[in-house]
Amino acid sequence: MGIINYMKQRKDDKKKTVQALTLITQLGLVMIVSIGMMTALGIWLDKKLGTSFITIIMFFLGAIAGAQGAYRMIKQLDGDEDRKNDGISEKNR
Repeated sequence: MGIINYMKQRKDDKKKTVQALTLITQLGLVMIVSIGMMTALGIWLDKKLGTSFITIIMFFLGAIAGAQGAYRMIKQLDGDEDRKNDGISEKNR
């Protein structure tokens, strides 16, 4: 029985590692895409309007939007995890 429990635990550890790496990748993509799109829009607007400050403003707006998206994603995942744990604890009662 000891080996079976050990193998199950290893499988769970691998699953948790893959989930953590997936979350990190998603958060990175949210930040990069938000900042990249807003910066590109700022560069385009600067060229169209003949200005030189809109890119900086759009970069920071993209960073704020990316951080907000990452926060929402983490908050949603945390809520999903709480619901899973509540369901498990209710079954054990």
